[in-house]
Amino acid sequence: MKLLKDILYKVGLVEVISSTNIAITAVSFDSRKIEKDSLFVAVKGTQSDGHKYIEDTIAKGAIAVLCEALPLIINDKVTYIKVNNSALALGIVAANFYDNPSEKIDLVGVTGTNGKTTTVTLLFNLFRKLGYKAGLLSTVQNKINNDTIPSTHTTPDAIELNALLRQMLDSGCTHCFMEVSSHAVVQNRIAGIHFTGGVFTNITHDHLDYHRTFDEYIKAKKGFFDMLGADAFALVNKDDPNGLVMIQNTKATKKTYSLRTMADFRCKVVENQFNGLLLNIDNNDVWSKLIGNFNAYNLLAVYATAILLKEDKTNVLTTLSTLNAVEGRFQYVRTDNGIVGIVDYAHTPDALMNVLKTINDIRTGNEHVITVVGCGGDRDSAKRPVMAKIACDMSNKVILTSDNPRSEDPDTIIKQMQQGVDAVNYKKTISITNRSEAIKTACSIAKPGDIILVAGKGHEKYQEIKGIKHPFDDMLVLKENLKLFEK
Repeated sequence: MKLLKDILYKVGLVEVISSTNIAITAVSFDSRKIEKDSLFVAVKGTQSDGHKYIEDTIAKGAIAVLCEALPLIINDKVTYIKVNNSALALGIVAANFYDNPSEKIDLVGVTGTNGKTTTVTLLFNLFRKLGYKAGLLSTVQNKINNDTIPSTHTTPDAIELNALLRQMLDSGCTHCFMEVSSHAVVQNRIAGIHFTGGVFTNITHDHLDYHRTFDEYIKAKKGFFDMLGADAFALVNKDDPNGLVMIQNTKATKKTYSLRTMADFRCKVVENQFNGLLLNIDNNDVWSKLIGNFNAYNLLAVYATAILLKEDKTNVLTTLSTLNAVEGRFQYVRTDNGIVGIVDYAHTPDALMNVLKTINDIRTGNEHVITVVGCGGDRDSAKRPVMAKIACDMSNKVILTSDNPRSEDPDTIIKQMQQGVDAVNYKKTISITNRSEAIKTACSIAKPGDIILVAGKGHEKYQEIKGIKHPFDDMLVLKENLKLFEK
């Protein structure tokens, strides 16, 4: 319970009607979750406008309303707070309600198109092995030390975010590593949050269904670094063309990492095999269980972040070599006769290219690469033919299939992908809408030594079709079918 006047600290107020010296039990922007004596924040969202539900929330017990437009009828038993931007105010209010937990924990945000989940998960696992109590906020799962909390969004809403950070503090956590999505930046989900540091992995074609243009997508990512304080660090991938763009206006201390050019933190890939990577990080050889150049970038970002958090270099490098791959990120199995099955979350053109390049760099050339890939529905449709072209150009056989079609017709999505298949690659491509059958087919045509890549869904344990999430696990289906080739 907090006094309303304390919750409104640092909120830009336009108008206040009635007293702010009242006790608030909870804060909510969801009219369905209103409790007695709570504050309702009316936010104009992408699906609905919270201002339509002000009267409903008052009837349910809200005693204060924060909004951008005051209602025509004013209830004299309710306090009204008018602001210019409710979403921005929500973040500040939520932080104040939970006693600004982000200011009392080393919070590092990681943003970029690819590599966010791997980087934050590796950081969490690294710091846990270094002996710290830590929290994780990711696409796959949220964690408070050993306790796992289901994740619904890449970045939680402002209230859930602050509530989780408060739980972490109460559990003794000193560090938290979280993914920061472009949506979260634009929607002010991280407003009022204090970051110890920010990390940029890369930026490629994605989410243009939401941001409309690539320039807007870049601006959204950059917005995260623009908000960092002078006491924070901003670590960016210098090899990405937009890496330095991210930190043009930041107040934070600027640091860079690179595999290809001079930077504050450097790494060289010495060996890249199916059983791991041999890296030279800042003139130290380190063996990792992870695979591929893209993971070399992730590991370097993790190392650099740990050093910027004042950790001992030797301890970090030693512990780095013990970390396992993240579920659904180049996760692989091998049968007795040498067939390699790989599941990866690659759902963008760049991510798919990176995974296939890694496979082709490691393969001897005698084996075939069989790629099973689809594209999600209700998302950026422009990348569909691009994904198919990349798969065809870099594989010996491609099976186009359904991903998470959501509200779209999966056959329509596949037809759009087929537009990227040119005449040269036509014969190597087949389309099987049923994802389970597509994986089964890939396994049935694979010969000893061949490599099967199942791309797009990674860690997900469901397939969303017409609003219903059906149980589905790429790795489980892959393993079940690869048993045909095991002794």
